[in-house]
Amino acid sequence: MAEPTSQNSTLTYNEGVSGWPSFYSYTPDWMIGMNNYFYTFNKGNLYRHNVNEVRNNYYGVQHTSTLQSVFNDSPLENKLFKTINLEGDSIWDMTIATDIQDSGYIEKEWFVKKEGAWFSFLRNSGSTPAGTDEYALRSLNGIGNSITVSAVINNIITIDFALTIDLGNIVSIGDMLYFTTGGSPKLAGQITEVNVNLRSGINQFKVDTSIVGSIGITLQVNYFLYIKNSVAESHGVLGHYGVFDLTNDSTEKIELFAIESEVMKSFP
Repeated sequence: MAEPTSQNSTLTYNEGVSGWPSFYSYTPDWMIGMNNYFYTFNKGNLYRHNVNEVRNNYYGVQHTSTLQSVFNDSPLENKLFKTINLEGDSIWDMTIATDIQDSGYIEKEWFVKKEGAWFSFLRNSGSTPAGTDEYALRSLNGIGNSITVSAVINNIITIDFALTIDLGNIVSIGDMLYFTTGGSPKLAGQITEVNVNLRSGINQFKVDTSIVGSIGITLQVNYFLYIKNSVAESHGVLGHYGVFDLTNDSTEKIELFAIESEVMKSFP
C-alpha cells in the first residue's frame, strides 16, 4: 500500500460530492480565479492554468499523474484478482496491494487493446528466493525426487529424474527451481533447459545456479519444486480487497473513465 508522504500538495474541493477528490502537484503562494481563468502566484511569478499544451507541467517542473482507489466488493470473501481492464484512451503503469500480498503489478507495455479498452493480466512479482508466505499461497508446485545431480560446470548443473516423471508438461524455461530434503525449500537456480527424450532415457533439467540466493545442492536425491515465471504465467493477487495505484507520465491530454478487474473466489 502507499506509504505516507511529506510532499506538499494542493487539494481541490468538490461541492457535488462534498469532499476532496483530487491532489495537485503545484503548491502556489496564492491563487485566484478571474475572467473564467485560474491564476496562481509562485515565487513572485504569475501563472495562468489550463492553457499549457504540456500537461502536468507546473512552474517549469514536469510531474506524473497518479490515481489510487480500491476494489472492495464482497469484503468478507478471499479472492484472486486476475486481470485489469482500463476504459480510457491511454495505458497506465499499475501496482496493486491486498491485505495478504503487496507485490501485484502491470507494466504499460503488457496492456492489449480489446474492443476499445486496455486489458492485461495482473502479475505477482513475489521475491527471489521465495518467502514462506509464497509457499502458503500455493505458488510453489511439486515435481518429484531426482535421481542424480551433476557437478557445477560454468554455473550450470544437470538434474536427472525418473522416466515416469512428466517434465515436459509442467515446467518451463525461466521457472525458478527449489529443492528440499526436509524443512523449508531452498533455491537451486533458474531452469535454462528442459530435455526430455524418454526413448533415449533422458529426462532432465539444466539449471543456472548463478541466480542470487541459490544454494548449492550436496545430495543426489532431493525433492524438487518450482515457481512459474511471473511474466509468462500469472497467478493473480490474493486478498479480501485490492488497493491499486495507477501512474501515467504522458504530457498530453488523456482520459480514464472506468477500471474493472476479473475476480474469482479463492477456495482453501
